[in-house]
Amino acid sequence: MLSQKNKKSWQNPWFVGMLGVVATAVLVNAVLIWYALHRQSTLVDHEYSTRDRKSDQETIGDIEAHNALAWQTSVKLPKSVVVAVPATFEISVADRQGVPVSGEMQVVAYRPSNADKDFAVPFKEVSSGNYQGFISFPLKGYWELRIHVNRGKEDFEVESNKLLVSEALRAN
Repeated sequence: MLSQKNKKSWQNPWFVGMLGVVATAVLVNAVLIWYALHRQSTLVDHEYSTRDRKSDQETIGDIEAHNALAWQTSVKLPKSVVVAVPATFEISVADRQGVPVSGEMQVVAYRPSNADKDFAVPFKEVSSGNYQGFISFPLKGYWELRIHVNRGKEDFEVESNKLLVSEALRAN
């Protein structure tokens, strides 16, 4: 038994092995801590205390104004959405009586796991109340669309359901 005959601790293979395990654990933890401090999650808004601060009354007023408009949106999604391939989206907007809403539309593509890749795309009105735009997603995964419609002083915002963006199909 080599380890029992060698009484010098620095030359004992068990001591060297345990020292290596401890050093590896410390190094891995240091890398994880550095990564956590430099790649903060986008699920929490880090400027929550200063950004978009409204009183309760202002927030209630915004909700009431949104409900008073009662605009309805209809989103026609493409059959499949692939990374880096422009996809055509068609969105229709009508008011409470079903009359098409003409105005300006901007769609924000929002990825909950990475705010650095969020982007906005202006949509063109192709006919009264019908808008069309081309969106090319930079990453695969789940995305949400935030639709902003502005007509004069009226502002309407609604979110879409989650949308799955897949990787490009590989040819064999």
